[in-house]
Amino acid sequence: MKGIIRIAVDGPGGAGKSTVAKAVAARLGIDYVDTGAMYRAIGYKMREEGIEPDDTERLEAMLDDTDIDFADGDIILDGVVVNDKIRTPEISKAASMCSALPQVRAKLVDIQRSMGMKKSVIMDGRDIGSNVLKDAEYKFFLTASAEERADRRYKELTEKGENVSFDEVLADIKERDHRDRTRELNPLVMAEDAVEIDSTDLSIEEVIDRIVKEIE
Repeated sequence: MKGIIRIAVDGPGGAGKSTVAKAVAARLGIDYVDTGAMYRAIGYKMREEGIEPDDTERLEAMLDDTDIDFADGDIILDGVVVNDKIRTPEISKAASMCSALPQVRAKLVDIQRSMGMKKSVIMDGRDIGSNVLKDAEYKFFLTASAEERADRRYKELTEKGENVSFDEVLADIKERDHRDRTRELNPLVMAEDAVEIDSTDLSIEEVIDRIVKEIE
């Protein structure tokens, strides 16, 4: 592709943002930045080190000593691949919690904006188009019904051997939606210039095709 382009994909949890963004990146030959995984990695590290959200001094020291990178589809936290460790319901809650902390957001947003200045990227998250990359050339807001998103997440977890019920997953989805939409710092909203895509009745391929067609 000619020149640097930034693509923002926002939306609630379980809408398929990561799957779609990865596929679009592959189609266009650009880098995929999984911002949600970055918050999961911070939430995971906070749990591992027993750092509470109100322990400002320890939290800031931890952030200063934290490195997050992506390579070959892996997320690397302080030199260690943590793909599977950050994909549990407990870490989902931890990620949503720590994404509301100003210190965490400031550090990760700086990293994300820096990436977007150096190369063409597609990022997915909750506030990419509305905050992180306000000047992104393309913005999409991907959503689906809570029930559909819960069904997708439930199938994903059970295929990995997780012992969860559909009702638990649905409750978690609704709780995260509420937290993400009502948090004071950069809540989940659709940017005014974003294209909304409801994927409830669409296949992943149909969503990918629509986004690529819009860009090309």
